[in-house]
Amino acid sequence: MFKWSYQTPADFDNITMSSDGEFLTGLWFDGSSDERKHVSSYQEKYLPIFKETCDWLNTYFTGKEPGFTPKYTIDNLTPFRKDVQEIMAKIPFGKTISYGKIAKTIAKNRGIPKMSARAVGSAVGWNPVCLIIPCHRVVGTNGSLTGYGGGIKNKIALFKLEGIDLADYIIPTKGTRL
Repeated sequence: MFKWSYQTPADFDNITMSSDGEFLTGLWFDGSSDERKHVSSYQEKYLPIFKETCDWLNTYFTGKEPGFTPKYTIDNLTPFRKDVQEIMAKIPFGKTISYGKIAKTIAKNRGIPKMSARAVGSAVGWNPVCLIIPCHRVVGTNGSLTGYGGGIKNKIALFKLEGIDLADYIIPTKGTRL
């Protein structure tokens, strides 16, 4: 397993990325609760996948949709997590979706009457590849910017970067993921 660090613009915490040598396996903000999802013993080495990911991040942090996706792989992807990941991957740049809306979409696709928004929240929070799989674009049904493992400071900065009007959302002042 390999890692590389990425220096972000001033409004954001820096980012660490990991790879199995071929694919991106993780992308997270330093110091965030997302760090706990990843092993701690990596060899630091600049790989082609890290160059590709840095190119993606360089474009993204200029406020533009990169137009390509670095090659990534996700271990332990259950069918439910896969459904949630696929929906998140389709959230357009500068747009959001609620946990409840994702739950309704999955329930409809599976032909069941109801799906738990909490279960969706857990699957969203499990995402090991932030930004590229845009879990930061998922919000509470009431418009709360709750639950982002990358930290509320980064989520707010990401919304601003993508031109999302924060006046439409509730910024939590207490909780476990600030």
